[in-house]
Amino acid sequence: MSDYYDAFEISPVPAPGPDAVPPEPFRGIYGMPAFVNVPTTDLAASVEFWTRGLGFFELFVVPGTLVHLRRWAFQDVLLVAAPSVPEQPPAMSFSFSGVLDQVDSLAAACRALRPDAVDGPRDTPWNTRDVEVVTPENARVVFTAAKPFDPAGQEARNLAAMGITPPGDGPGGRHG
Repeated sequence: MSDYYDAFEISPVPAPGPDAVPPEPFRGIYGMPAFVNVPTTDLAASVEFWTRGLGFFELFVVPGTLVHLRRWAFQDVLLVAAPSVPEQPPAMSFSFSGVLDQVDSLAAACRALRPDAVDGPRDTPWNTRDVEVVTPENARVVFTAAKPFDPAGQEARNLAAMGITPPGDGPGGRHG
């Protein structure tokens, strides 16, 4: 018996599909269940990349110290002034979701700002299309978007092998 259940109503991420519409940027104040701190030696350059390239906006600023960025609800990043940043990106990455029709434009926007910092887009075995970006602070960020689900496709077989039921197919399924 599975303890998983459909709880998509708490997520701002829309169901995947060719007509998926991203939600508006979320400007509400809430207790953040999770967020990322990114140290930066140049707040202005970091804000420019995260807003123009990755689609975040400034929620609030503590001048010279911190910039709180957000996209959708629960996609919060704190850029924090620091004396130095790592010289190499870490193995760890931070991922945030979008919709499929945003993937190419996000990759292009990031390439326009930092041509050598973008890897992808590429499709994954778990039915997403991802773009990996290394930010000016050497943070490794992955923009991920679910692809429409094909119950007869290879991704469906991959998910089934992991024990994930397809949408609408009982416990753990999207509509069941």
